Amino acid sequence: MVTLAEVARHAGVSASTVSYVLSGKRSISATTRLRVEQSIHELGYHPNAGARALASNRSNVIALMIPLRTDMYVPVMMEIAVAVATTARTHGYDVLLLTGEEGPDAVRRVTGSGLADAMILMDVELDDERLPLLRGTDLPAVLIGLPADTSELTCVDLDFKATGALCVEHLATLGHRDIAVIGEAPAVYERHTGFAERTLYGLRSRAAELGISVLHRPCEGGYDATAGTLARILDERPGTTGFVVQNEQAVEPLLALLRQQGRAVPEDVSVVAVCPDQVAVQASVRLTSVSIPAQEMGRQAVERLVAKLEGRGTDEVVLIAPELTVRTSTGSAPSTVA
Repeated sequence: MVTLAEVARHAGVSASTVSYVLSGKRSISATTRLRVEQSIHELGYHPNAGARALASNRSNVIALMIPLRTDMYVPVMMEIAVAVATTARTHGYDVLLLTGEEGPDAVRRVTGSGLADAMILMDVELDDERLPLLRGTDLPAVLIGLPADTSELTCVDLDFKATGALCVEHLATLGHRDIAVIGEAPAVYERHTGFAERTLYGLRSRAAELGISVLHRPCEGGYDATAGTLARILDERPGTTGFVVQNEQAVEPLLALLRQQGRAVPEDVSVVAVCPDQVAVQASVRLTSVSIPAQEMGRQAVERLVAKLEGRGTDEVVLIAPELTVRTSTGSAPSTVA
């Protein structure tokens, strides 16, 4: 392994100069810095992480808190996590993944141990128990998600309120007056998870403005659960012609069940989904959908966290505007319902 002293000899400078180039603690002339950087590159030098952490009082690690719950769609969560990790590496940070459901205890563990220089929190609830601890610590943090109170916080998220409104607007434009929402698992709403609550709020608010009837039913996902949810919806609102689905695991079962009942999509009923593009385009009917910008959410969260670590970031709420892509699952409402 190449040592710092060997880099210094190769560059014709002192070991302390190499250290200052690496740490940025002192101003070094551009010529000297370039010579040192060329020697580092030519020799393949990699600073020892432990020594670097001791010298700088930094771990160069970002903690990512991502509880992997059975009622959440894990592929989206992991896509965000990958975006966080790859973006962090471009800034010289590694990512420590915390996947348990420890809540405030996980925050205490990170802030009290020096495990990480900063935190990114996912699966944010409207009244998240982790937030008082975040507000009481100097450790920089960013939320991927939106709580009810965003004061003293930096948050990045898809604008789920606007997403819900956009879905109902699209169906209303096509003449649909009775819309059913097949939502996430009941536990997601019981926890008051931000993205699900905000989507529903946006959808209901816009529907009220447009005079659209909305029925919302949570669903565990999977064929049997979706079958039960669909049967309940059609029993309560037999005139339903439009569906909004915010549950990736219910998408394909819903389409299969509609086919079995002789309800053609989009001639008899229209379906809009809030889901990743991959789910929408690979469904048995290509779904009109609002995409989940997982990579953009992860990237922006890291960029804002790094800005905080470098002393140039401020608390802010970053909402990514939703984009609805029209595919073959939506069409004009039928004049009569079979």
